[in-house]
Amino acid sequence: MNPLPEITVFSTGGTFNKIYNPLSGQLEIDPEARALREISRRWHCAMEIQTLLHKDSLEMDDADRRELAEAIRRSPHTKILVVHGTDTMDQSAAYLAETFGLSRQIVLTGAMVPYSIDPVEATANFASGLGWLLSGGTPGIHIAMHGLILPYERIVKERQIGYFVPRASFASRE
Repeated sequence: MNPLPEITVFSTGGTFNKIYNPLSGQLEIDPEARALREISRRWHCAMEIQTLLHKDSLEMDDADRRELAEAIRRSPHTKILVVHGTDTMDQSAAYLAETFGLSRQIVLTGAMVPYSIDPVEATANFASGLGWLLSGGTPGIHIAMHGLILPYERIVKERQIGYFVPRASFASRE
C-alpha cells in the first residue's frame, strides 16, 4: 500500500516538457508531461503529479497564475514543486509569494533545454527541488535552478549566459 503523497508536483509546461512534433517541425509542450512522469518514477517518495496549463511561460498571464495558485490552494500538501518555464518563473514566484507567504514550501523549477533533447539539466533541477523539499526546506517560495535553491527574490535568470545565478552576483556584473 502506497502512503499518501507527501508532495504535490504541478506541471505548467515550459521548456522542461517540450517535445519535437515531426509534423509541424516545432517544439511543443507535451500535455501529458511524460518527461516529468519519467523522472518522478526514479524516486521512492510519495508524490502526486498534476498537469495544468501546458504553456510556454512567455504565454502565461495573471489568469494562469491564479489557476496555479488555486490548484496549490486545493492541494492537501504543504510541500509543492512547480515545473515552470524559466522566462517568467520569477513573475509566478512573486505572485505565489503574495498569495501564500510562508504558509507552504513551494519550489519552482524548470529547464533551459527540453528533457526530450537532453535530460540532464531537467533531471538535476527537478531532483534539487524535490530533495530540498524532502529534507525540510524552509517555508516560502523558492527557485531551484542550476545547483541553486534560493528564495525567489534572491535568484535571477542571467540571460547572457543562460543560467540562474544569485541576484547579488548578477547585480555586481551590471
